Amino acid sequence: QVQLAESGGGLVQAGGSLRLSCAASGRTDSTYAMGWFRQPPGKEREFVAVISRSGGITYYADSVEGRFTISRDNGANTVQLQMNSLKPEDTAVYYCVAGPGLTVGAGVYNHWGQGTQVTVSS
Repeated sequence: QVQLAESGGGLVQAGGSLRLSCAASGRTDSTYAMGWFRQPPGKEREFVAVISRSGGITYYADSVEGRFTISRDNGANTVQLQMNSLKPEDTAVYYCVAGPGLTVGAGVYNHWGQGTQVTVSS
């Protein structure tokens, strides 16, 4: 089993920045892909970004491309999401995910964190 714990959420004004972090513990050898999904209020969960184990492959949702950067530290078993130029529509609960495949679909990720709230005020 893999346990994922997010941190770094909070309240920020539009145009500001936040950095989310996720620490993995347990069977981290199974975490080929790690990434982030989010669920805005009243909406379905959506893909944000994902990174391969080596860090050489990353995918981003069109809505965050150029503003968010995902990175990974395998030595520390962590994945980070640097979020810049935040917009009110980025408001959501952000979930850290891990799994065996690199994809934008949620079904592949068999490990999910509890989520951290990000609120962007206008």
